[in-house]
Amino acid sequence: QVQLVESGGDLVQPGGSLRLSCTASGTIFRINAVGWYRQAPGKQREVVATMTSDGYTDYVDSVKGRFTVSRDNAKNTVYLQMTRLNPEDTAVYYCNAKGTSGLGRFDSWGQGTQVTVSS
Repeated sequence: QVQLVESGGDLVQPGGSLRLSCTASGTIFRINAVGWYRQAPGKQREVVATMTSDGYTDYVDSVKGRFTVSRDNAKNTVYLQMTRLNPEDTAVYYCNAKGTSGLGRFDSWGQGTQVTVSS
């Protein structure tokens, strides 16, 4: 079983920056696609950023130019660098990873980390 643990969420002022981390643990053979999602109060979970195993990235329009997804395969860790944050970015952020492990294919989610943008 592959577990994901996010960290880095915090209270930040508008215009500020944060970096979220998501580390996978378990008998991991390969991580293919990774992604960051968020869910604001009263709203559905939405995809924020994704990255394939060959480095192709995609972002929701509202964060393009402000957020950057990256990964460190040696550490089984994916990051989300967030800049120029605004109150509309307030949400619980979740990471997702798909790949193969000692138990076969996995599609795992983290527990979420709270990001609050407020003055």
